[in-house]
Amino acid sequence: QVQLVESGGGLVQPGGSLRLSCAASGTINRINVMGWYRQAPGKERELVARIIDIVYGGSTIYADSVKGRFTISRNNARSAVYLQMNNLQPEDTAVYHCNVMRDGMAYWGKGTLVTVSS
Repeated sequence: QVQLVESGGGLVQPGGSLRLSCAASGTINRINVMGWYRQAPGKERELVARIIDIVYGGSTIYADSVKGRFTISRNNARSAVYLQMNNLQPEDTAVYHCNVMRDGMAYWGKGTLVTVSS
């Protein structure tokens, strides 16, 4: 089992920045994908960014809407994944969920709310 706890959400003005963190605990040694999804009110959950384990190449994937503004990173121990969000816009308002894949199973955090408003 893997437990995920997100932090770093909050209220920010348009153009501002936030850094989300996700702490992973439990059996983390075979996590091969770490990422962030978001769900805005009335919308489906969508992929924001994903990072593949370095063993498999270490590539990153971003939603088109966040390319150039958001950066995903993780620590070498696979115990944390981060999302640096710059130039936030009102359409980025959502609950952001951490996600990891381990042995073909997906694990989810409960989410952290990001609100972008003036």
